[in-house]
Amino acid sequence: MKKTNYFIEGLQGAGKSTFVQKLSDKFQDYQVFREGDYSPVELAWCAYVTSGQYDNILARYPVIEAQLREKTITEGSHKIICYTQILTDLPNFHKAMEAYEIYNGNLEKASFESVIYERYEKWNGIGQIFECSIFQNIIENQILYLMMTDEEIFDFYKNLNNILAGKSYHIIYLDVEDIAGTIDVIRKERSDENGKEMWFPLMMRYVENAPYGKAHQLTGLEGLLAHLAHRRTLERRLLKELFKENSTVLKSKDCSVEEI
Repeated sequence: MKKTNYFIEGLQGAGKSTFVQKLSDKFQDYQVFREGDYSPVELAWCAYVTSGQYDNILARYPVIEAQLREKTITEGSHKIICYTQILTDLPNFHKAMEAYEIYNGNLEKASFESVIYERYEKWNGIGQIFECSIFQNIIENQILYLMMTDEEIFDFYKNLNNILAGKSYHIIYLDVEDIAGTIDVIRKERSDENGKEMWFPLMMRYVENAPYGKAHQLTGLEGLLAHLAHRRTLERRLLKELFKENSTVLKSKDCSVEEI
């Protein structure tokens, strides 16, 4: 079977991490990139800094300099720090690193798109599996923080589709039909041993406090569900109109690797 590259996508709770593991178990010679890993295409949970900013970070956190250097990759004039992989009890270290991500509105639209396009243009891997690298993090930022319209996002992906022309890849989209039911399940799954919800309050604040969430008065569970339903509709459209020849849509949770 000729090697390709797989992008595993879907809404929160679709079972992406589980499917990535299933795919990795089947194709053991493939390289896997999960969120927070250094990836040739994605920068989720990574700080993207200039050399000057990097020097300032090292000076600010001398006690973990060795860890910082170990988790840093140099790409041209930038440094990429996989900061969530650094274990430290330094107050607010991880929160401070969030400001150096390319997401959450930290870059304006043109700069954000330029970073994504450049990384995909340079990428020529084969035999690789990516989690949440082509839709989720990019689209969340475009909708919630950059306040881009569906048509603007569609145009972005039209350009990205052109960049990917000639590259070997396949998008596996795990489709969530019952969004409310799925969120209810992962609220329980992502709670601590005492039943305290860990993920849900963070996700609600993420949506509520984003510029889009404020502008559209998205609050509580209802606001989160409205956002996710909008995102699902947009992602399904992108798959149908742009990536049809390079994608497979599977029902979330119950899907198997053999279906692709």
